[in-house]
Amino acid sequence: MNFKIPHEREMSMNKFLLLFGILIFLAGGIWFLQGINILPGSFMTGQPQWVVNGAIAMGIGIGLAFWGIRRK
Repeated sequence: MNFKIPHEREMSMNKFLLLFGILIFLAGGIWFLQGINILPGSFMTGQPQWVVNGAIAMGIGIGLAFWGIRRK
C-alpha cells in the first residue's frame, strides 16, 4: 500500500507551517518589545518574563517557518 500524501496537501501543510511560524514570530516580537518596555500599555510592559517568553516564541516561529520552507 502506498500512503504518500498528495502533492496539494503537502504544499498546503508547508504554507500553513510558514504562515503559522510567521504569526508566532510576530506575536513573540510584540511580547519581547513589551517586555523591554518599548511597547507600553499592557500588563507585560517592563516584565522580564515576557522578554524571555517573546524570545522563545520568536525562536519557535523561525523554526516553524524554516521547517515549512524546507519540508518536502
